Amino acid sequence: MARTRRPTMADVAAQAGVSVSTVSLAYSGAGPLTEETRAKVMAAAAELDYAGPSAQARALRSGRTGIVGVVVHERLVRSLRDPLQLRILDALVEDLGELGVGVLLLPSPAADDRDRSLVATAAMDAAVVLRVRDHDEPALEILRRRGIPAVAMEAPDGAVTAHVTIDDTAATAELVRRLQRLGHTRIATVTVPMTDDARTRLVDAEALPDPMWTAARHRLDAFTQTGVTPCAIVESEASNVEAGMQAGRLLLAHPSRPTAIVCHSDLLAGGVIVAAREAGLEVPRDLSVTGFDGLELPWLAPLQLTTQAQDGTAKGHAIAAAVRDVLSGGTPGEIRIELELREGTTIASPR
Repeated sequence: MARTRRPTMADVAAQAGVSVSTVSLAYSGAGPLTEETRAKVMAAAAELDYAGPSAQARALRSGRTGIVGVVVHERLVRSLRDPLQLRILDALVEDLGELGVGVLLLPSPAADDRDRSLVATAAMDAAVVLRVRDHDEPALEILRRRGIPAVAMEAPDGAVTAHVTIDDTAATAELVRRLQRLGHTRIATVTVPMTDDARTRLVDAEALPDPMWTAARHRLDAFTQTGVTPCAIVESEASNVEAGMQAGRLLLAHPSRPTAIVCHSDLLAGGVIVAAREAGLEVPRDLSVTGFDGLELPWLAPLQLTTQAQDGTAKGHAIAAAVRDVLSGGTPGEIRIELELREGTTIASPR
């Protein structure tokens, strides 16, 4: 049986009695076409069962792929469990979709495998890097070499021309100072992952890894800013409740006996609180705990977490706006998302 030929733009033009360029304008939405002409073209296309110009043809004509790569540094099974990450991605994908742009999720390139990574080979018009090392970030280096504009989230100063960020150092320092004013002197911290091969473990303050994910570096810098040396540091393998529980158990068994724990995310803080309850401790009477992100954690009731809240949806919209800007040849620079201290019931003066 002969295969039916796929109708072409020329077939639609002939059916509608217009030029091929008019059909092209009808599909692109550009140019001075009347609604009557556009309707005539679309009616002819429907009659011929024409699905529209092929993606390959559009790419050849425009020089654009219609794709933005999003570099994800964690396995999706972890990233998609994080409500903050989901809000960022949801707003980003929604806004890019309205621009007619698709999203391609890309794994972060390993430092020793830069040239063979998908970031080095995938077709895209721009890229979003959701997490950046405090220096020597392979993804940004590859994108610079390819001439692909990039928007980074929470990158170090000067690393990229389009940067959506928060002042997490100042925000974390505010939490530390609040604990100091309450009388805490033995303050420990649970960090978000510092490196690619993070695992939940105690870390020596004198032997921190280098390079480090920028978010972890910024929030640890808050202790230096406030003049406080953490009595213990635990790196988490992921920003989730399970890792927070493991971290909490390590800290509650630590000889420094912390009276307060500053956590780099709300999910980690929730896990620490669960570990404290397992140990028969009451928060905040026996242990003060702070978080970061401003997530709703109703399962902690009646407790309400003391945290620094950030708007993930606003962050996603800001990243999408920066992508639109760089695709137009702009250099949006730094875009800062404000944080809000949320007073909860998880900190108090030490006993």
